[in-house]
Amino acid sequence: MMSKPIRIAVLQFAHETVTFLPNDTTREDFIYPGSPAGGEALLATDPKGYMGGFVQVARDYDDVELIGITSPLWPRTGTGSGWITRDAYEHFLGVMIAELRAQPRLDGVYLALHGALAVRGVARPEADIARRVREVVGREAFISSTFDPHGNEDEAFLEQADMAFSVKYFPHYDMHLQGERAARMLVRAIRGSFRPVHRSLRIPILAPTVVMWTGASPWSDLVQRALIWEAREPDVFVNVFFGFPWSDVPDAGMGLQVLTNDDPDLAERVLLDMADWIWRRRDALLETVTIHRMKDGVALAREAVTAGRAPVVLADYSDRSGYATWLLQEIIAQKLERTLIATIASPDAIASVLAAGAGPGDAFDAEIGGLVDETAGEAVRITGTIRAIRAATTVRGMGNATVCVSFGNGNVLVLSPYLVQIIEPSDLWQLGLKPEDFDVIAIKSRVHFRRGFDDSGFAPTILLVEPPKPFMGTVHLEALPYANLTLTDYYPYGSPRFPPEENGNP
Repeated sequence: MMSKPIRIAVLQFAHETVTFLPNDTTREDFIYPGSPAGGEALLATDPKGYMGGFVQVARDYDDVELIGITSPLWPRTGTGSGWITRDAYEHFLGVMIAELRAQPRLDGVYLALHGALAVRGVARPEADIARRVREVVGREAFISSTFDPHGNEDEAFLEQADMAFSVKYFPHYDMHLQGERAARMLVRAIRGSFRPVHRSLRIPILAPTVVMWTGASPWSDLVQRALIWEAREPDVFVNVFFGFPWSDVPDAGMGLQVLTNDDPDLAERVLLDMADWIWRRRDALLETVTIHRMKDGVALAREAVTAGRAPVVLADYSDRSGYATWLLQEIIAQKLERTLIATIASPDAIASVLAAGAGPGDAFDAEIGGLVDETAGEAVRITGTIRAIRAATTVRGMGNATVCVSFGNGNVLVLSPYLVQIIEPSDLWQLGLKPEDFDVIAIKSRVHFRRGFDDSGFAPTILLVEPPKPFMGTVHLEALPYANLTLTDYYPYGSPRFPPEENGNP
């Protein structure tokens, strides 16, 4: 046992930045009740996620002291906003670095990150954060971190940090576990029983996120291969970064990191085995789901209901702003009944309802969604009755409401103040809705929804749908105006050389 307490600073800066959206993520977007957070407030955030796992394990050690450095939480726009402004980045990182610099001796630092942070004028923000932290704490302190699998990470981050632990599953079931690992291995490194050595490699594959469901082969096989390496070799940790193609950054695409206890040869062997498996299965990895046009998907939903295969989930995976109305338009055009549409971002309509003092049973007549940009489609006029008004379900809602509107024959439309991915059916029933009232549930989600609707067996029929044009967010990455990467450098849009003659390993 060390004679002095182990002092670990805890910081967070995370966002999944969709750089093709027209609205920048500003300083104000990170400021809302509860954010920024420091001290115990920061340590208490996300108890089932990375932070919760890290804090729980760190506090199992009697001699560990955690210092929560004032940090921004996720912006209130969620994933529905574009480039983080340089002003926002420098402001919050400046606050964190100043607090870190004011601390006495630190033995370690934990960085709760994501991997798809995109900042105007900063090529690799996570690596830049690690570099600035390292400048303050020096080389004697250890830096541990956690990441989402949809990170765009290469060697640059681990040139500054010592350890990284990434989620393996999509949906993300193991966030708490990776936080636990980040804490346990950080303490071991500080005490000297773990000497982190890593190898990393980028793989030139750029894939849309909708194909990355790890509940089925081949993505489940990829996860299993990483788990087998971790199971058979003590102190081996394998990070598979699936990549995040909606961030126009130079390090986009798939990547691997392998961490060992002072065994670079083992790290290299695991790395090359994983890389070879991925490259050999690259076609299968990109061909995992069937995607229907909206018109066809709605027609198939009707057929499934008639055949007794309800409830049916219509999952619009392409909507990144939350305002898209393409699916709503098609549901109305085909006169689908007993359908729950959740949700469409309509803050103006919600504000009008609240300003008028309207409540359940009152008439509703307003234009919904659309208008943000061409990917959102046209606004749709909905005439019906207010069924329920509930408080927004996350702190980012800042007291805004969620409004449920009944229209048509048994249909309900849920209006939200921002993009909402419905992950569990219970997210809907807490709005006062009942599952027996609906045959079809139309949601905005790519893969996360499978946790509650597919893995659980709730929905016998699941249909992925996309709009009639190759807008941002679809599988048609060639439709995106990339400026910071060359699409033909990535498979399947070009014929990149792999493995490269030099992989850039240290």
